[in-house]
Amino acid sequence: MRILGMLRADASSEAAAPPSKELMERMGTFIEEVMKAGVLLSTDGLLPSSKGKRVKLANGKVTITDGPFTESKELVASYALFQVNSMDEAILWTKRFLEVLGQGECELRPIFDATDFSPDVFSPEQAAREEAWRQEMDRKLTKQ
Repeated sequence: MRILGMLRADASSEAAAPPSKELMERMGTFIEEVMKAGVLLSTDGLLPSSKGKRVKLANGKVTITDGPFTESKELVASYALFQVNSMDEAILWTKRFLEVLGQGECELRPIFDATDFSPDVFSPEQAAREEAWRQEMDRKLTKQ
């Protein structure tokens, strides 16, 4: 099962200083551990929302809002995509991550899989097409 883990950050502290060298070294050691376990598919930290944009479609009208998003109480600060056997396994890795970080809160969300849909909603042909897309996205990621 694929699970997306998102580190949540208080919006008021989002503009804090970047991670220290020591934290980056601890994170590197942890990422190596998760990679060796074959669990981590992707991970990245996100720049502050002041560097981002929100795009909204409502009533046929597109609105683009520049960050920072001060109306938010919490924002996603980083993410990790896990390939695990269970939610319990994702929780174990997330606890390890938070121990490395020293504090924080993460939200874990399972990702839809083709098997989550009945064949009348998501046909085998659609599932095959999606699998081909995933393989193409994986190839693009490895080229970066």
